Amino acid sequence: MASLNVGNLGEYLREQRRTAQLSLRQLAEAAGVSNPYLSQIERGLRKPSAEVLQQVAKALRISAETLYVRAGILDETERDELETRAAILADPSINERQKQVLLQIYDSFRKENAAESAAASTADAGTDAAERPTT
Repeated sequence: MASLNVGNLGEYLREQRRTAQLSLRQLAEAAGVSNPYLSQIERGLRKPSAEVLQQVAKALRISAETLYVRAGILDETERDELETRAAILADPSINERQKQVLLQIYDSFRKENAAESAAASTADAGTDAAERPTT
């Protein structure tokens, strides 16, 4: 997990709030947090919890995962995985059994690719060691 990047998060939240044409007070009320607390988050003075970020994301109608990435709570690949899973689970054109099968296939592909990537990294490390001159 990365460290919190509160300044970047605050700037992003301010930009999203302005895009949504909400005042600080309106967003604070919609998110169920105090106006001063939200102001401190936007100015990079406070580190909000995941729960607060989720409330703010809901009020802004944006992905909570996006805010988690901005805050350093979640990394980019974890966000991509969560969004893929959410899209599968939200699809009304497939039934629950199909969703579970699709998620199982998705998981197996991710595990297979991770194993291949790890094997390639190990092979590369061995090649690098073999190419180093001995003293």
